[in-house]
Parts: sequence; C-alpha cells; structure tokens
Amino acid sequence: MQDLFTVPFWITVTVGICTVFYTLRPQLKFIYHCFIRPIEPGRGDQKTRLDQFYEGQADIYDATRGGLLRGRNTMISLSASHLRVLRETAASQRLVWIDIGGGTGRNIEVMDSHFPISTFDAIYLIDLCEPLLRVARDRIAKKGWKNVTVLCQDAAEFWLPEWSDGEDPQGSVSFVTMSYSITMIPRFYTVFDRVDYVLSREHGLFGVADFYTAARQESLIDRSIGGLGKECGWFTRWFWQIFFEFDHLYLGSAQRTYLEHRFGTIKTFNARNHFVVPYLVQIPYFVWLGRSRFPDNYPLDRSLEVEYVQQENPGIKIDDVPLTPFHYSITKHWRVPYLDDPLLKDFRTFSWAFTPGDSMELMRHLQVSPNDSVLFCSSAGDSALHLAIKSRPKQIHCIDANPCQNHLLELKLAAIQSLDYEQFFDLFGNGKHSAFRSLIDSTIAPYLSSTAYQFWKHHQNVFASSFYYNGDSGWALFLLRIIFRIAAVSKDVAALCNSDTLAEQEYIWRKKLRPVIQSRLVAFLLGSPILYWKKLGIPSNQREMLLKDGSVFEYIRATLDPVISTYLLKTENYFYHLALMGHYSPRCCPEYLTRSGFDRLKANNGEAMDAFRLHTKPMVNALRGLPASSLTHIIFMDHLDSLCETTEADDEIAEAYRVLDHAGSVFWCSIMRTPWYNKNFEEGGFEVTALYVRSSSNKPMDRVNIYASFFKATKSLTFVP
Repeated sequence: MQDLFTVPFWITVTVGICTVFYTLRPQLKFIYHCFIRPIEPGRGDQKTRLDQFYEGQADIYDATRGGLLRGRNTMISLSASHLRVLRETAASQRLVWIDIGGGTGRNIEVMDSHFPISTFDAIYLIDLCEPLLRVARDRIAKKGWKNVTVLCQDAAEFWLPEWSDGEDPQGSVSFVTMSYSITMIPRFYTVFDRVDYVLSREHGLFGVADFYTAARQESLIDRSIGGLGKECGWFTRWFWQIFFEFDHLYLGSAQRTYLEHRFGTIKTFNARNHFVVPYLVQIPYFVWLGRSRFPDNYPLDRSLEVEYVQQENPGIKIDDVPLTPFHYSITKHWRVPYLDDPLLKDFRTFSWAFTPGDSMELMRHLQVSPNDSVLFCSSAGDSALHLAIKSRPKQIHCIDANPCQNHLLELKLAAIQSLDYEQFFDLFGNGKHSAFRSLIDSTIAPYLSSTAYQFWKHHQNVFASSFYYNGDSGWALFLLRIIFRIAAVSKDVAALCNSDTLAEQEYIWRKKLRPVIQSRLVAFLLGSPILYWKKLGIPSNQREMLLKDGSVFEYIRATLDPVISTYLLKTENYFYHLALMGHYSPRCCPEYLTRSGFDRLKANNGEAMDAFRLHTKPMVNALRGLPASSLTHIIFMDHLDSLCETTEADDEIAEAYRVLDHAGSVFWCSIMRTPWYNKNFEEGGFEVTALYVRSSSNKPMDRVNIYASFFKATKSLTFVP
C-alpha cells in the first residue's frame, strides 16, 4: 500500500491538479470576479466600477462569455445579411459602423467572417472600460485592421473624430450595434436618442442583442411588433432583475420599450439562455434589428393596420396606430400587415406541409391571363406558386387564418429569392438541410417578415431530418410510417414508389399494401375525430360530410385504388410519393421544385413573385378587405367544407360575388359528392357547374383524388342581391 504513495504518484497527482486548474482557469477567474470579489465602496462612478470589475478578467472575457451572452453571433450574422441588401442601393455612400459597448472587439472579428471588415470605410469601437479596450487594441493590431478606431468614451456622449470638422453628424452613420451593453448604461435614453440622430434615415441599420424582462401588460406597440416567446413570468421577471442588479446591470422593461418606441423594428427574436443548467436556468434575451422611423415603405397598406387596431379600439386615432415591422422591411413586401392577436397564438404550427391538391387539374380549368387577380387558400402555397410559374397573373392573394401556413409560404418565397436551386431543393425537395440554422440568418432573413423570421428561428430544427414529418400533416405521415413498420411492409412501400410499370405498381399495392391501408386499425384512426381535427386539421363538419357519403372503408378504396392503377408514383404522382417516402425526387415533384419552375420564379429579381399578397385572417374578413370587382378567380378548394350550415357560407358567397368582376368564377372541391352549400351559390347569384363527381367508373378526379367532387361557379350578371 505504501508503494502507491511514491514520488511518481505525487508527481502525477500534482500534474493532474495543475492541468485541471489550468484548464478551468478562465471559469474559476470568471466566478471569482463576478460572484466573490467585492467592488470597493466609495468609488461609485460608472467608469471606475467597470475598470475595477473587468481589470482582473479582461484577458479571459471572450473565453467565458460565449455561453452567457447568447444571441451576439445571431445579431451579427443577421445584421450582415441585411447590410448586404441595403448596400445594393447605397453602394456609393460611406459605410461607417459604430459598435457601442464593443469591449474586446469580438463583434468586429465575428463580423469579418460574415461581412469583410475591409468593406467598411470606418469602424469605431466605443467603450468606457479601459481593461477591455486594451484587449481590443491588441486584437486590432494582430488583425492589421487600419480602418478600426478604438475610443474610450461615455456612450451617452460619444463623438467621432471625423465629426471634428464642424459638420452636422446627423445621418452620417450607416450601422450601429449594441451587444449586451444597453443593460449596463444608466442613461440609455440619451444613447438611443443620439443613435437615432446620427443613423442614416434611408439606409441606416441598428442591431441589438441583450438580456431583457418584459412588462406585465402587453402594449399596442408590442402587438404591432409581435414577439413570439416574449412573455416573462412573475418569477423570471423579478428574479433576473434582482440577480443582475448586484453587478449593476439593469434589466427593467424600460430599455426595450424605449428602443422599440424610438426605432422601427425590422426583425426581433426572443429566446431563453439555458445557462449552466439547461431548462432550469433560463435567462431571457433578445435579438433586434431596426432602423429610423422616418421611412414609411408600405404606405398603401397603412389602412390595413388601422383597420385591425380600430376593430378592438374603436376610439383610437389613426395617428396613434403604431407602424408594424412590415413597414420597415428592406426588401419584398409579400405579407400584408397584421397585428399579433391572442387568437393567433392558438396556432402553434402549420396544418399542411404540402398542398393536398393537384395544381395540374386546377390549371386545366382555370384560364388566367397576366391581367387577372386570383385568390387562394394558402395551404402550403404549392398551387399558388404553380400559377405564378405558368400564368404570372397580376396579383395572387393567399388567405389563411393560421399564420403558420403563411409563414411556410413566405419561407418558400424568401428561399427562392435568396438561395440557389440546389439549396432550395434540399429544403423542400429532400426536406432537410444541415445548414438551415445558419442560412436563416445569413441569407434568407432579409426577405422574411419579422413574424415569419421569429417562427422559423423557433422551429429551425424542422429541416434537420425530414421537414415533411412536421406540422399536423407530418404527424399523420409519421403515423403511417409507423404502421408500415409494424406491418413489416416498409420495403414494399419503397418498391411501390420505384415501380417502373403500372402493372408492377398495382400488384404490390393489392398484394402487400392495400390490406394494411384498409385494415381495421387504419380505418379506426381515420374515423377518429381526434386524428381528424387535432392532427390533420380536418374539421368535424368535413368529417361528417364524408360519413354521409359512405363508410371510411369505401372512401379509402374509392380514393386510392384509381390512383394506383392510373398514375406511376415514381414519375407522375409526387403527392403519394411524398406521403410514402417523406420526400420528393427531382423527377417527381411540384412545379416550383423543378429547375425550370424555380428559374422562372427567380428570374428578374423574383418578378413573378411580386404578385403575392399573404393575408393572415379568416376568409370572410379577407374578402371584406378587398375592393369590389377586384378579383377574376377565387379558388376555395375544400375550405367551404369546414363551414357550418349557417350564414357563414352565405356571408362568404356574398363577399365573393362582390369582389369578383363581371366574368369572375369560383372553384371548390368537396369531400362530398353534392355538398350542401352548392344551393347557397345558386341562391347567391352564381351559375354552378360540376367539373367532376365521383362515380362507380373508378376514374380518379386527379393525381390526389381525395375529393369526391369539383365545381365551378360563374358570376351571374342578371342577379339582383
């Protein structure tokens, strides 16, 4: 036993202990200076406190703040992508960046990997803490940056050397950032006022990342900006304010409230930092991008914001209605402005990751010219994109009360605008992209609205494996996949989707898969109200209509048998190829995923996509917001099946009659052969024509064949309301 405690043993122990302490030196130093070492009393001015606090830890600041100060990289990457877009129209103007509270200069180093530092005419790093600035000067010298200047100044009174010639500095700065510095500045009002003064009104950009706590009551400005995940509970709100105040950090809600009041919001993102102990420690932080409130880039839709606000606040003045981030977007305006509504929070995800309809069949009956205006139910946007490729109408209105459906369509539009074909097909063809987390900030974000950006930041993992197994429809596809595994027919599914002939395909279907699909288990699941509404988004009204026409067994047989015997899944029927395989293939995919379709949408800076207007509201409200005789076609698809047999249908039909021009038409599908609302169209001034009604002939309506009927209604010119 004594041999164990020899000299070599103690040498090994000593080396091990020293190695551990050396490895953990930054963390131990951080803990000591932040939580143990007291700040000397009697030296209470801001600069003295900062110098004293960081003097012993400046050299390990960057090594220890990576996990604590989350969102900095996101803010820099997001800012860089927006700067690139802004510079397209302001390339001749000087590019000046002020990093307020920049400390060690890490932000500048990170920016260099997204937006070359050499591109800037001048960069000014402003901080009041001399120990951190020494680190910054060393970093700048090592990098050889000649256009970066370090200034030890109070942020509330910052002054650039280039302003010394007596010229007014108003609007002379292109870019300002504040990374975890707002909460350390007592006079933050003055700082924001000064930034607003020097920031370029037309092309300026302001980026912020910091901790925050939210006010208890949501203001009208909060609703106009929208803030997924912004709410803070009572404990979170008070605990972090008290905790950080020990280090003279002030996490009251006033900083962010004034920031969003003073500047126009372009993007905002709220998250929680699971620091040290995941899911137990959750520090609220936010990333924000904004600009001067001077530009009003979306004046035509100002009335829509006023309409939304005045519905709930009848006495409010028009001038008091806040501008939303839609006004301050720097690129395309696809999304029609809307305010964050408590009812919208019930929609946590999209119902459909793909459009459950055949665009080819619709196009066969829909004669559209470049002067036409067409209205769709948004769904996943596949049919609307198909129309934009083939016909390029003047306007395409996409309506959905679920904001997540429009987030999906908006992502497709933004991805087409910003990505190349291979990247785009990875996202929506293969359904996965390993770099989506970085693409959303570095490339796609400038073309997304703030609300859509927030949604996809919170759902950025959906492209990690298979996008099409997400959302309500994805749950159903995943369940189908599990059923195939249990039945041990997964290989047969793959063989079905790779069959080269209809005979081979039909043989596999009838011998292997049809018995599984038509089993009692599947029939029970399809007949379950919970599956229909909670996981497929199919309302109970539509389910009842299906059962009135026959049993679930009959519906499955009448839907699938004709499709399998008519269309080859390998090359012709991408709907069931997706449903069975979880992805498309280059040979079998929607039109917008083909190379030619993608190129037509992207051509001339996405000119074909300029027709899109995405409305986030119920159908009848969207119709009421459109001018009379402004549409040529309305495609309801199966939307009307979800309505009750009440005045809901009459209201929508009356509005449809009003907004259609003299030769306008309405198209709809139904899960029922003769839907009850057909007579409402006839009584509402339309002439109804059946384009397809399911019969015993075993002929499918289209490649999907999930509907039992397809109708067209033409506006009658002799009708008197």
